[in-house]
Amino acid sequence: MSRIGKNPVPIPEGVKIKITGNNINVQGPKGVQEWDSHPEINISEVDGELHVERPSDSSSHKSLHGTTRQIINNMVLGVSDGFMKELEIIGIGYQASVKDNRLQLQVGYSHDIYFDVPEGIIIKSDRSSISVEGIDKQLVGAVAAKIRSFRKPEPYKGKGIRYKDEYVRSKQGKTVGE
Repeated sequence: MSRIGKNPVPIPEGVKIKITGNNINVQGPKGVQEWDSHPEINISEVDGELHVERPSDSSSHKSLHGTTRQIINNMVLGVSDGFMKELEIIGIGYQASVKDNRLQLQVGYSHDIYFDVPEGIIIKSDRSSISVEGIDKQLVGAVAAKIRSFRKPEPYKGKGIRYKDEYVRSKQGKTVGE
């Protein structure tokens, strides 16, 4: 039995779940998410909890079991609490601002970088930090990774865009030999 898959998904107050065949619709105070699970995985609601069960112990069913449970759990957490990733910008002259649902980054290039914010994501920024918020965990992580990819932190001076509390190993620069 999958250690993750066997755990039931608790349903908090204010969250409504509708299961129709293999379609799962989760509604909460922050929004609505919908997902089609694999047809062979059984999902049932019992006493305010969702239970995910697999039909056999084949390797494909084992892998789908834990994944399905975790996706449903992330949907429930997303519509009730939401997800957030924080990024920080380090470097002289490096800054970010949000205008009209568009993120503007000045990160040391000869031009500004404009990033259109996808639907379902809220980006807040002051000059040296960016927060990415939304109800879809995968989309929040993908947007944060895309923003970070515009100027990854470099190991010599540490300049660039990094996740908050990310450790960047610093290297020693070149030395003059005798």
